[in-house]
Amino acid sequence: MNAAYARLKSRFARMALVGEAGAVLHWDASAMMPPGGAAARGEQLATLAGLAHEMLTSPAVSDDLAAAGAGGEWDAANLSLMRRAHARASALPTDLVEAAARANSACEKVWRRAKAASDFAAVRPHLEEVVRLQRETAAAFSAALGLPPYDALMDGYQPGVTAAEVEPVFTAYEAFLADALPRAEELQAHRPAPTPPAGPFPAVAQRALCQRLSERIGLDYDHARLDESLHPFCGGTPTDIRITTFYSETDFAKSLLGVLHETGHALYERGLPAAWARQPVGEAAGMAAHESQSLIVEMQACRSDAFLGFLGGELHRTFGGNAAPYRAENLAGLWRRVERGFIRVDADELTYPAHVILRFRLERAMIGGDLSVADLPGAWNEAFTALLGVTPPDDAHGCLQDIHWHDGAFGYFPSYTLGAMAAAQLMRAARRDDPAMDEELARGELLPLVAWLRDKVHAQGSRFGFQDLLRHATGKPLGPNDFTEHLRGRYLT
Repeated sequence: MNAAYARLKSRFARMALVGEAGAVLHWDASAMMPPGGAAARGEQLATLAGLAHEMLTSPAVSDDLAAAGAGGEWDAANLSLMRRAHARASALPTDLVEAAARANSACEKVWRRAKAASDFAAVRPHLEEVVRLQRETAAAFSAALGLPPYDALMDGYQPGVTAAEVEPVFTAYEAFLADALPRAEELQAHRPAPTPPAGPFPAVAQRALCQRLSERIGLDYDHARLDESLHPFCGGTPTDIRITTFYSETDFAKSLLGVLHETGHALYERGLPAAWARQPVGEAAGMAAHESQSLIVEMQACRSDAFLGFLGGELHRTFGGNAAPYRAENLAGLWRRVERGFIRVDADELTYPAHVILRFRLERAMIGGDLSVADLPGAWNEAFTALLGVTPPDDAHGCLQDIHWHDGAFGYFPSYTLGAMAAAQLMRAARRDDPAMDEELARGELLPLVAWLRDKVHAQGSRFGFQDLLRHATGKPLGPNDFTEHLRGRYLT
């Protein structure tokens, strides 16, 4: 390691600390902060974003990158990622970074009220400002990186994946869904209807159950918290994980499945290589990689036949009443029910990708200037009807349901379905390496699966690109076949 690279490592560690402070402030804004703190919090987050940007774009970084040398695979990968981060940051002026952070924070706060009231008009001017700044950001990245504007935004979430690669995958899935969805609905119609467990389900009991199960899966609450927010998420830092959910006393599944999902994210963060903490190579390998970790826990493992047998007993012990609704086959009928619903976070595995396809195409059109924010509600409803054959009754069930755009996250949505495909591919490889997995899941044991993921995925940080990470873990790059085969086995038999 030469002196220039040593200075870069120190600078990137300081930048990471600034980012960690912002992450905790962002969690607080969503989970704990009183409404009156919103304006000040927006300024705080904008200042931190601007400070980190100034640190990354300092002329000293350019000089050190020109002189830096690093030996060994991890150091070489770290230096390469530093160069990529500097190139992206140098494309943006500090005033644009700060303006976008302020606009995102302001829009998110208005969105919370607008969603509750299904009032798109209230948030529209704020979202228009967010989109305007995102288009400026995309144009700046495009000029600096030689990527189309929307691809330049996608690259910030999952490097190396382009819209041109995603579109044919999504088009093929549309064709699969057009055949598979009516077939699944027909099979479902000929089966006995599942029986919902009788509530109410006290929130305090749900919270205790969620924490107990996430601990059993492997989340260490010496380094984690479970709180409430309007939209479930995982935030914080690798040693200070913050997961959130929301509770409905008429439906425990909303909180439980949300926590299982976010626990997958949390385990990835906790499993990142500690020796490379606060260095680019020690971070997660992108958002599609992150989604694969949440979905392999929630969808692949915890909704499997084997685990549902264990989970049913835990649910009955928690909530009491008739045991029949908690049997594995009944839970499977409830939680694998195919439905042409309106809410992405409630969607079944089969229709979920359609929700992502919709958002991918709409946000790409907004960034490209082909769709105005004013026309978003109508475009949403038209596209949703074309994909799933039903029309949202209001904007709360339509374009207002997600936080992402209102927080400036354009280019993120494709990662959800790419992650689902990767999760299926990883699960198939894990089952191949551990033939006893179903027996372990039936005992409620996910630690063997988590250990496999720690070795194959978590501990690798970002030293591999997404495709090379999958090659390392599964022996092949990402493909849709394991995912569609998983769906056929679960929904079409």
